[in-house]
Order: sequence, then structure tokens, then C-alpha cells
Amino acid sequence: MTVQFDRIALIGIGLIGSSLAYDIRRLGLSGEIVVSTRSAETLKRAEELSLGDRYTTSSPEAVKDADLVIVSVPVGASESVAKEIAGSLKPGAIVTDVGSTKASVIAQMQPHMPPHVHFIPGHPLAGTEKSGPDAGFPGLFEGRWCIFTPIAGTDQAALKKLQQFWETLGSKVDEMDPEHHDKVLAIVSHLPHIIAYNIVGTADDLEAVTESEVIKYSASGFRDFTRLAASDPTMWRDVCLHNKDAILEMLARFSEDLAYLQRAIRWGEGDKIFDLFTRTRAIRRSIIQAGQDVDAPDFGRPHPLEKKA
Repeated sequence: MTVQFDRIALIGIGLIGSSLAYDIRRLGLSGEIVVSTRSAETLKRAEELSLGDRYTTSSPEAVKDADLVIVSVPVGASESVAKEIAGSLKPGAIVTDVGSTKASVIAQMQPHMPPHVHFIPGHPLAGTEKSGPDAGFPGLFEGRWCIFTPIAGTDQAALKKLQQFWETLGSKVDEMDPEHHDKVLAIVSHLPHIIAYNIVGTADDLEAVTESEVIKYSASGFRDFTRLAASDPTMWRDVCLHNKDAILEMLARFSEDLAYLQRAIRWGEGDKIFDLFTRTRAIRRSIIQAGQDVDAPDFGRPHPLEKKA
């Protein structure tokens, strides 16, 4: 594989950053990987995992002479990172991010980006409920989408180079308007996580049940909600605060649809319930057909008998 960037700086080394490090190394996409994170403990763990070639808690030091800078921090920290690295960025460098909200990240970072760099906001739609440098693994981005939300005047050559980078990682690349991206992600990602957090929180409030039956019998729908609800609290707090308008709009729509279902159940309107469940079942099948999940029993989870075989 041809080296695409002589030096890549990874600012933040959680699930996304560490997975990027594995794939950049595996595919030979950079001559040098510089890892930076504010936590000395996290940085030490990244070094133990050999995720980079150089390690520093100083983001300005990390981005010096870097051809590609990837910011993978909670979206609420985007502005502080942009301020820190702005004066150390190499002319012609590409600066991108992996944040789940784009209008907010652009508002935070763009004013601090010097004119001699290419700021291209991005969002790989990939991840798990785990966090930290130990959560990363090679191939995370294979077959997943990476969405760019380019700002006005974006250099097309830089955009094409960044697209080639993500495609080499195995991603499919698309472009969206930032506000449209935030509305789409509010329904396909942000709202499901919020609902999961809320359902698990409701179960926790029912202490008499939670201490026994809920955990004991969680190998049902509740278990799958807990996977989403185990996601990084800092990241999802920031998502809620920085995509507030779109999330509130989708929550209002969800509440209306939930009230419709509630009435159908109350009045025994089985045809309405059946029609809704049939329609949503078809959506699940279309997701599998699109290659965004597997059609395996129990979502592909291994079972005791399979492990012994």
C-alpha cells in the first residue's frame, strides 16, 4: 500500500482514534503516527498497545509537520482543541474530525483554522459501545459510511485525498449539508441512544425489579438496549447538548408516534399495531440487505455450544 501521508496526528485515542491507528499501520498509509491525548494514563496505555510512533500530551506538539490531523474527541471539546493546534498546523495540512454532530463542530473549529490549512469536517458511522484505547480494532470502518460536510471554498484536491484515505480504510464516502447530517443522525443514532439510556434508567428506578428479574432475565430486548446505554457518557452528553435542536425535533416526533401506538394498544386496535410492526420489520430487512448488519440468529452473538464445537 502506498503511503498517503508522511505524518498523521491523532488527537484523541479512544475507540475511533485507536481503530484508525491500527488500520493506518496495517495498511501502511503513513510514515509516522503521532498520538496525542490529555490524559497521561491514557497516553501510556496507547504506547503499551503500540498505537503510534510518537506520543505526547501536547496537541500543538503532535500536529507539527503533520500532513493529516484527525480530531477524535467529544464534540464539546472541539473548540478547545482547535484553539490549541491552530498556531502549529503545517501549511497545506488537512484537518478533519470524527464528531457525530457537524454544525456545532464547524461553528467551534472553523473560526480558529488558519487559512493555509484544509478543514474538512467528517463523521465515520462506525463504532461500538466500548471506549478508550483498548476498544479499538482493525477493520472497524470496513463497509461503513463516512460522511463529509465540506464548508464553502473547500479545496477539491484535499477533499479527494481525504476521501481516498477513508476509502482505503474500507469506508463508503458521502457528502451532506451539516444541518441535514445532524437531522439524519438525530433519528438513526442519537435518538436510539437516548431512548436506550432512558429505558435502562427507568428499569433502574424500579429498584425492586432491577435487583432481581430485570438483570436475571435480560437475555431479551432489554439486553440489547443496555448495549447502547453502555456507550461513553461524556460523548453522548456532548451529542445531546450540541445537536439539541435536531434531537428535540425528533423526540417530539417520536412522542407523537408513541402516543399513537399507546392509543392503539388502549383501544385494542390490532390492525394498526400489526401494520406498524410489519412496516418496521421491513425496514430491518432493508438494513441487512444494505450490508449494515448481519442476518444471524441473536445478532451473531456466540453461544456456549458454538464455542465448544
